[in-house]
Amino acid sequence: MFFISTGKVKVTVASTRGKKAVLALLGPRDFFGEGCLVGRTAARTSTATSLEASSIFRIGKRAMVQAFHNQPELAETFLTAVLARNVNLEEDLCDQIFNHSEKRLARVLLKLSRFGPQDKGDIKVPTMNQETLAEIVGTTRSRINFFMTRFRKLGLIQYHKGNAHITIMVEALTNFILRD
Repeated sequence: MFFISTGKVKVTVASTRGKKAVLALLGPRDFFGEGCLVGRTAARTSTATSLEASSIFRIGKRAMVQAFHNQPELAETFLTAVLARNVNLEEDLCDQIFNHSEKRLARVLLKLSRFGPQDKGDIKVPTMNQETLAEIVGTTRSRINFFMTRFRKLGLIQYHKGNAHITIMVEALTNFILRD
């Protein structure tokens, strides 16, 4: 399994037809590949890709199990993180089932805003390409472009072509989601 010290990682799955979906966006202090702890030796079902320069450490199964036995606080922290990711995946699944793509994009942008410093108000997040956003939301890149333009015109986000980040108007975007 792996531990992210710095950077961001995208975890994806692909269908036999080649359609991709993003399962998780992970950042510092997150783990991935923990399926090895439950004896998964078959082919991997997901792919992890670094989204920026990252420091990632490989941890062998035996070393991790030993660390859990020797450091109960590590085991508790790890279990809490895995359970939180499971809750997040359940929320994402419900979002896919019950919400239209525009609302899913708004929710994704709000989740991205939580990657940065926990300030009140507007938050700048690194620009993510529309193809990746489409994979997360489960729609096409052209729909993402349409919604991002609409969000900008509604004053929910700010960005300019060539800019390194998007400013998310957290309160306005949250109200947009709740209104629906």
